[in-house]
Amino acid sequence: MRLGINLGYWGAGMDADNLAVAREADRLGYAVCWAAEAYGSDAATVLSWVAAQTERIDVGSAIFQIPARTPAMTAMTAATLDSLSGGRFRLGLGVSGPQVSEGWYGVRFDKPLARTREYVEIIRKAMSRERLTHEGENWTLPLPGGPGKPLKLTVHPVREHIPLYIAAIGPKNLEQTGEIADGALLVFFSPEHAEATTLGALRAGREKAGKSMDDFDLVPTVPMAVGEDIDALADTFRPYTALYVGGMGSAKQNFYNKLAQRMGYEKEAAEIQEKYLAGDKEGAAAAIPR
Repeated sequence: MRLGINLGYWGAGMDADNLAVAREADRLGYAVCWAAEAYGSDAATVLSWVAAQTERIDVGSAIFQIPARTPAMTAMTAATLDSLSGGRFRLGLGVSGPQVSEGWYGVRFDKPLARTREYVEIIRKAMSRERLTHEGENWTLPLPGGPGKPLKLTVHPVREHIPLYIAAIGPKNLEQTGEIADGALLVFFSPEHAEATTLGALRAGREKAGKSMDDFDLVPTVPMAVGEDIDALADTFRPYTALYVGGMGSAKQNFYNKLAQRMGYEKEAAEIQEKYLAGDKEGAAAAIPR
């Protein structure tokens, strides 16, 4: 097992502390420093800054939002970050959710699994240093009937293969991630429920690709707090958990809520979501099982 840190979103009021944490993690030999994005800070800029302030620790996107960039732009960004960091970049992707994809990026949240697969295919092609051509449901490169021509990525990453991760929660996404990615970015990972909620689907995807789990990287993000009062420490994370289980998505489509249900918390998940969407955030947090 290797340890990493996740700085989350930049601009939350702890930026100086986050940079100090990244530097200390680098000094202590942590494996990777991740940064997130949604509709605030962008992860690429944050990771460039962290890479410039560190020496050994990898820097990774957890995640780059798929609707935010064309796949070719993501390939450019990944290659540039790998070059700037001296071969320390890890590319983490996520399909986002309907509220952010359609509300912020103006991209329809249609067929997210097919879009992710095609997105990864184009990135792999662009990274191969060959002229980029692609015909798919979401992207055609070059566009037909115009002046566009196949182009080749002109900035070369330090490594021929940049590790590619996908944030996955649902069974179908997990299976596809096991098939097409080098690792999975996981949230609310539960060792007690791992086989039923996560590992089984990932393993099925690896088998579909003719590969094993031996060289597949599992990256669960685990909130942590240090202290002696366990209940008080747990309470600090209840608003965070309530946000995801109750408010991250709509009443019909909330991947985190469905994950809680698959863990056996159907009743609790429904109550948390009902309270959160009704504006009772404190009640939603209090409904999280102890």
